[in-house]
Amino acid sequence: MTASVSVVDKKAFVRWFLKNYQLKRRECVWILNYLLSNDELLKRIRFVEEAHYCPRAMVMSTVDSTGVPFRFYKGNVMTADAEKSFHDLRLHEHEDMYIQLNFPNIPPSAQYLAVLEENPYMPETLIVSEKDRVLAEELLSNSLLVFQEEKLLAQIDEALDQGDEERFYELSNLLQVLKETANLR
Repeated sequence: MTASVSVVDKKAFVRWFLKNYQLKRRECVWILNYLLSNDELLKRIRFVEEAHYCPRAMVMSTVDSTGVPFRFYKGNVMTADAEKSFHDLRLHEHEDMYIQLNFPNIPPSAQYLAVLEENPYMPETLIVSEKDRVLAEELLSNSLLVFQEEKLLAQIDEALDQGDEERFYELSNLLQVLKETANLR
């Protein structure tokens, strides 16, 4: 597989990631720092989602994520032993290694998107089509608009109950802007 993401971009991402997040296992920090020190190895690293489908992969999680602290996958074998994965990484540095990082990433950071690659081992049944993605985004957006409208209406009712005319007009204007925005879409 040819590298589609440069080593420079990967290094910048790993440095940014280590600076901004704390991993659940200190061995993960060691592994990521080792990657920073070895350009040849870093060429073979692919940052992907759903790495467990890949033939050789690591999954690492930050303390503020719900993901497993660490997993290493090779073929049909899975282990939580970071030392074994580090040994495998050094022994087979000319083989591709897929890494999944579980961290709070909403909205996705530009640093992460710059290195994220499509997982070539993802089962086709799990790949979301562009049409499905657009539909999901529309549903989410519409749900958010409905929620915001309901919240504003409740606040308007509260302002009326309290006789707060200024707050009533302020919230009514916000509601009008929200409706106009919704109509533009």
